[in-house]
Amino acid sequence: MEKEILVEKQGERKGRLTLVLALATLISAFGSSFQYGYNVAVVNSPAPDMQKFYTSVYESRNATVTDNVLTLLWSLTVSMYPMGGFFGSLMVAPLVNNFGRKGTLLFNNIFSIVPAIMMGISEVVGSFEIIIVARFLVGICAGLSSNVVPMYLGELAPKNLRGAVGIVPQLFITVGILVAQVFGIRSILGNAEGWPIMLALTGIPAVLELFLLPFFPESPRYMLIQKGDEKNTRKALQRLRGWQDVDEELQEMRLEEQSERAEGQLSVFTLFTLRSLRWQLVSIIIMNMGQQLSGVNAIYYYADSIFSSAGVKDNDVQYVTVGTGSVNVLMTLAAVFIVETSGRKLLLLIGFGICCAACVILTVALSLQDTLQWMPYVSIACIIIYVIGHAIGPSPIPTVVTNEIFRQSSRPAAFMVAGSVHWLSNFIVGLVFPFLEKGLGAYSFIIFAFICLATFIYIWVVIPETKNTTFLEISKLFAARNKVEIVVEAEEQKMKEPEVRDDKQDVITAF
Repeated sequence: MEKEILVEKQGERKGRLTLVLALATLISAFGSSFQYGYNVAVVNSPAPDMQKFYTSVYESRNATVTDNVLTLLWSLTVSMYPMGGFFGSLMVAPLVNNFGRKGTLLFNNIFSIVPAIMMGISEVVGSFEIIIVARFLVGICAGLSSNVVPMYLGELAPKNLRGAVGIVPQLFITVGILVAQVFGIRSILGNAEGWPIMLALTGIPAVLELFLLPFFPESPRYMLIQKGDEKNTRKALQRLRGWQDVDEELQEMRLEEQSERAEGQLSVFTLFTLRSLRWQLVSIIIMNMGQQLSGVNAIYYYADSIFSSAGVKDNDVQYVTVGTGSVNVLMTLAAVFIVETSGRKLLLLIGFGICCAACVILTVALSLQDTLQWMPYVSIACIIIYVIGHAIGPSPIPTVVTNEIFRQSSRPAAFMVAGSVHWLSNFIVGLVFPFLEKGLGAYSFIIFAFICLATFIYIWVVIPETKNTTFLEISKLFAARNKVEIVVEAEEQKMKEPEVRDDKQDVITAF
C-alpha cells in the first residue's frame, strides 16, 4: 500500500523575494540556464564559415569533401548537442541525490568550461572533431542545467513565488539565444575570424557560477529531508526568507520527511509503478513532448526564408532574427510577472492555443506566398505570434509544473524522465524535420498544429491549477484521477497508523 503523510498549513506568512533568493536565482540561471540557450543558437550564424573550416581541414588530410560528407559532419555538430542533453538528463537523479542541487550545478560547470576551451582552440589545432565532441559535452551541461536549476530554485522559493522564480531559468535560456544571435551578427563575431571566440564564450558564465554560487545556500529541503541536517537547514531558511522564525516551514519539511522515510529516494522504475503518481508522470511526458514537438524549431528553421521572401535583404535578415529573439525574451519576462496571478494552466492553454492557430494560418500563408503579394507579411506575423505564444506558456511552464506536482522523494526521478523526454523529442525533431520539410513543405506545419491541439486538450482535461498551493492540495487535485483517497487529519494530532483501505483504493493519510 502506498502511504503519504502531508501537512496542511493555515495562515502561513507569504514569502518575499529577499536579496539572497534573488541573487541565488540570477547566478544559477545565468551560470547554467543561459548556456543552454546560448549553445542552441551559437552555431547558426557562423555555419557557412565553420563549414569552410571543416572543408579545409578535411581536404588538408588529402581527402575530397563531398556534399554528403559535409552535410553529415555538420549534422553531427548540430545533433550532438541534444544527444548530450539526453545523456545529461539521465545523470540528474544520481547527481542531485548524492551531490545536492547546488553541488550538482557546481560539478556541471566542468561540462561547460572544458568544451569551451576545446572549441576555442579547434581552429588553432586544425580539428573539427574537437568541436563535435565539445558539442556533446556542452549538451550534457545543458541537459543537467535544464533540470537541476528549476529543481534547485523551486526548492529555494516560498510557495507564493515558486512560479515566478521557476520561470527565471527559461528567461535566461531566451536571453542566451538572443545574445548568441547578437554575437552572430557578421560585423561582430559571426565571421571567419570570430566564430572560435563566439563558441568559447560559453565558458564565462560557468566560471562566474563556479566562484559565486558557493556563497549561497543549498536547497533546504535537500539538507533536511535527504541529509537530516537541521542546523544548516535553519540557517539557510533564515537567509532565504529574511526572518529568524522559520519553525513553521521546518515543521512542514519534517512531516514530509516522516512521510517519505519509508519510501527513500524513488527510482525511475519505481516512479512508473506508483499509482499515486501515475497521472503526474503522464502529464510531464505529454507536456514535454508537446513543448518540443509543437514546431518551435521548425518555425526558426523557416524564419530566414520567410523574411527573405517578404523583401528583407539578405544582410538584414540577421537583424530581424535578433528582433524575433528580443520578442521571445520580452514575452518570457512578462510570464515571470503574470504567472502567479494568471496561473500555470491558463498560460499553457493560451500558449498552445496561439501556437496551434499560428501553425494553421502559416500553412495557408506559405501555400499562397507565390500567389498573393502581401502573403509573406502574414507569414512574418505568424512567426512573431507563434514565438509570443510559445514564450508565455509551452516554453517556461512545464518545468514549473513538474517541480510542483512531485515531492522530494520523487522529484529527481521525475525531472530525469521529463528531461529525457524533452531532449529526445528535441533530437527527433532535428532529425526528422528536414525530411518532413522536403516531403510536405509548408504542410508539415499541419502536423505541428495537430500536436499543439492534442496537448491543449490534454492540459484542459487533466492538468490542475497549482499556483500558490501546498503539497497536500496538489495531491488532492490528482487523487481522484489516480484513484487514491486522501484522509486529512488535524495537524495538532499525533501521528497514528493510517486506516485500512479496501482492495480497490490506496489511502493517503495526511497530518
